[in-house]
Amino acid sequence: MNDYIFGLALISVIWGIVSAIVMAAYVSRKGYKISLVFFRLYILKYIHQYSRITTEENGRPGIWFYSFIIAMNLALAIAIIGILV
Repeated sequence: MNDYIFGLALISVIWGIVSAIVMAAYVSRKGYKISLVFFRLYILKYIHQYSRITTEENGRPGIWFYSFIIAMNLALAIAIIGILV
């Protein structure tokens, strides 16, 4: 059972990482400089920039922002369930 829970949490984290990479690529296409060396340190900055840019364009954050939030919350919830089980 714990292997399944760990697998689900890992899939959720990978989903969040992919979402973060896509958001950083979008921010880069909009003309902002992305530091690949310090990507892990600045990822929250890039996510915020993505949210701000898409909100200015469409009036609400883009789909990848919601994808990242859902993935990270799901990973947290699954990890808590895994600890409790």
